[in-house]
Amino acid sequence: MRRNGTNRRQGTEHSFKEFQEKLGIQFRDEKLLKQAFTHSSYVNEHRRKPYEDNERLEFLGDAVLELTISNFLFKKYPLMSEGELTKLRAAIVCEPSLVFFANSLCFGDLVLLGKGEELTGGRERPALLADVFEAFIGALYLDLGLDIVVQFLQKTVFPKIDEGAFSHVMDYKSQLQELVQRDGTGLLEYRILQEKGPAHNREFVSTVTLNGETLGSGTGKSKKEAEQNAAQQALIAIKPRD
Repeated sequence: MRRNGTNRRQGTEHSFKEFQEKLGIQFRDEKLLKQAFTHSSYVNEHRRKPYEDNERLEFLGDAVLELTISNFLFKKYPLMSEGELTKLRAAIVCEPSLVFFANSLCFGDLVLLGKGEELTGGRERPALLADVFEAFIGALYLDLGLDIVVQFLQKTVFPKIDEGAFSHVMDYKSQLQELVQRDGTGLLEYRILQEKGPAHNREFVSTVTLNGETLGSGTGKSKKEAEQNAAQQALIAIKPRD
């Protein structure tokens, strides 16, 4: 049971065991698991014991997350540009997203905190929870390897990407591509139908089709803008069907 404030227990041997059972993961070196949840404030209050905080694991986990999520996005969105992939990855590994993933697994219940940090609400502090999530990824990688990290992300992070939780940071063409790929309904094609106006004030008209069926059309001062507007209209047309 979760408890609030200073009454909530910190991670214990029993709670770490329950945590692993819940995830279906068994650490070979449980000291690494405990370290991932050990805040520097706890180490500072227990100097006589050989505790190590999670900051180095956080550093490693950050890199492992970037690699695994980059690989997933690279394969999932073959038509997405480097800039779009970078923007999407940034939304997935940003602090609010990592806090969401940490909270969904009740990471806050296990964190080992110093008394002062506990009293000031450190267990709910977003930056701390995000750091713990990264540290856990680092510990998982060191102990069980990259394949197990990927299996963990397949249960916790990748489904949220598949559900479109981060589509708000993607452009209209990318969002449309995501919907089509998710539904497996066919091939998108953009065509510039018309260019009009003088050279200094050109206007382009674009359509986007799915398997030959026109989904939307749009105009813009550039071909790219016209295609984006066509994709936006297509999204409006498609989403009510979902």
